[in-house]
Amino acid sequence: MTIEEKAFERKRFVFEKLLEYGFKKVGNDFVFDADFMNGDFHAVISVSESGIISCKVIDVMNDEEYTQLRIENMNGAYIGKVRAEYLDLLSNIAESCCDDVLFSFDQANRITDMIFAKFDILPDFPWQKSNFQSYGVFRHQDSRKWFALIMNIKWKSILKNKNDENVDVINLKINPDDSDKLKKIEGIYQGYHMNHKNWITVALDDTLPDEEIMKLIDISFELT
Repeated sequence: MTIEEKAFERKRFVFEKLLEYGFKKVGNDFVFDADFMNGDFHAVISVSESGIISCKVIDVMNDEEYTQLRIENMNGAYIGKVRAEYLDLLSNIAESCCDDVLFSFDQANRITDMIFAKFDILPDFPWQKSNFQSYGVFRHQDSRKWFALIMNIKWKSILKNKNDENVDVINLKINPDDSDKLKKIEGIYQGYHMNHKNWITVALDDTLPDEEIMKLIDISFELT
C-alpha cells in the first residue's frame, strides 16, 4: 500500500472542499502545492475528476523527485521524518476534503446500500491485519454465516494479464452447475481464495450493472 493509498483509504474526494482547501482547477484535475520539512521538500498533489490521486515529492535542494520516500526498506531517521510529515499533510487533506466511505469503489458502496435496503445487513470488518482491514463481510443475521465478502485486491490476483492497480471485488456463492457459464461473462472470475466451483469473484468497477450483481447476491444469500 502506498503512502497515498494509506492516507485516502476509504475516502471520497469532495471537489468543492478541495477548492476551499486551496486546490486549483488545472484542466481536468485539482492541483495543490505545499512545502514541508521547513521548505526542504515540495509536494505536488493532483486529484482527477474521477477521484484518482497522484503525487510527487520534490527535494528542493536537488530539484529532483525524492524517490527514497517510497522505498519500504529505507528506514533511516531522516527518511522516516520526511515520510511522517508528508503523511501528516495528506491526512490533513483527507480530513478536510473527503467524506468517509466503507469501500474504495463507488459501485462497492452502492451495492452495500442495496444490500442494506433489501436485507437490513451492513458489513463487519473482522480482520486486524492491515492488508485485510478493509475487507467487509456480509452475514446472515441468524446463522452469522457470510453470503458476501467485499475486498480491495490487485487486478492481477484474478486476471493474470491485468496491471498492478487495485479493484474492489465481491465474492459470492453460486450453484456449481452455473460456474462455467457465469465465468464467461465479463467482470466475473473464479472465486478468489475460494472453491472455484462454488464461488465467484465479481469486479465492482461498473463492468456489470448493479441490478445484475444484486441477482447474484440473492442467489448467494439463498445458498448460504
